[in-house]
Amino acid sequence: MLETPLQPNTLPHAEEPRSGVSKHAARLGGAAAIALLLAIPSSAQDITPPGYAIPPLKSVGPGTPAKELFGRVERPSQGREESIGFYTNGCLAGGKALPLSGPTWQVMRPSRNRYYGRTKLVQFIQRISKRVAANTSWPGLLIGDMSQPRGGPMLKGHASHQVGLDVDVWLRPMPTAEMSMPAREQIMSTNLVAANRIDLNEYYNKNTLQVLKIFATDPEVERVLVNPAIKRRICMDAGNDRAWLQKVRPVWGHDYHTHIRLGCSGSDSSCKSQADVVPGDGCGKALDWWFTPGRLFPRPPANPPKPAPPLTLAGMPKACAAVLNGP
Repeated sequence: MLETPLQPNTLPHAEEPRSGVSKHAARLGGAAAIALLLAIPSSAQDITPPGYAIPPLKSVGPGTPAKELFGRVERPSQGREESIGFYTNGCLAGGKALPLSGPTWQVMRPSRNRYYGRTKLVQFIQRISKRVAANTSWPGLLIGDMSQPRGGPMLKGHASHQVGLDVDVWLRPMPTAEMSMPAREQIMSTNLVAANRIDLNEYYNKNTLQVLKIFATDPEVERVLVNPAIKRRICMDAGNDRAWLQKVRPVWGHDYHTHIRLGCSGSDSSCKSQADVVPGDGCGKALDWWFTPGRLFPRPPANPPKPAPPLTLAGMPKACAAVLNGP
């Protein structure tokens, strides 16, 4: 299920720096590194960072993991756009690319080629980032992973994001200056969760609360996923206006970014909707479960279960084969 707890100290791949990008800047660290990367001439900004090329598959057969196939597609399919299947098992036909830069957003880790989605997702990002800039101190949003060009499972980093309706947004404001492409591969997001996994640190403030509220009050949004500690704090800070808290759901691993999910379009018969959000604000006893002994810092099981076999194309909706292999 979507909200099954993950290991609490798992860092999302969307914040990992790309190898081979400005080793000197990496050694500097902090503000000096950011300043150096922002100063890279524009002529170098559109170069894909070295070390990201995915080697071709030597052979393809019925047992080839679907992520190995979808993770190597470079362009969207042609034709009518459609979300096919479920968020964790599906694909995207006719996907649209979010421009890498806009007045109130910048795409991070662009070399990963995960900035595609439904038209409604692209328009949502453009609209919601403008609203954030107008109502908070944030100049805009830093956009993490959306979907691959044709959706489907990714080589690493996510179980969902497969049908063009998910987007990760970093929990730090966009800089006022447009970042170079190498900078976007190197700069890290901000961890809001304290070491005890219960409280938040100094990077959380009233603007963070307002940004999450803006996301959750948008009518197209079905879920806003955050670390349980973030959910706990906004439950304390929300005041009397609490209806929007229902959409904000706790999931381990969302220390650095929030995951926003839009619902299926009414005209998409091939898109499988998820269950409705549980009634109530999700605070109190429902949230306390996440902080019980053994869940904050779980011990590895003595006899860990065998990993499930990888998803293959045969295990996906039938229409995804045509999406994968089409023009």
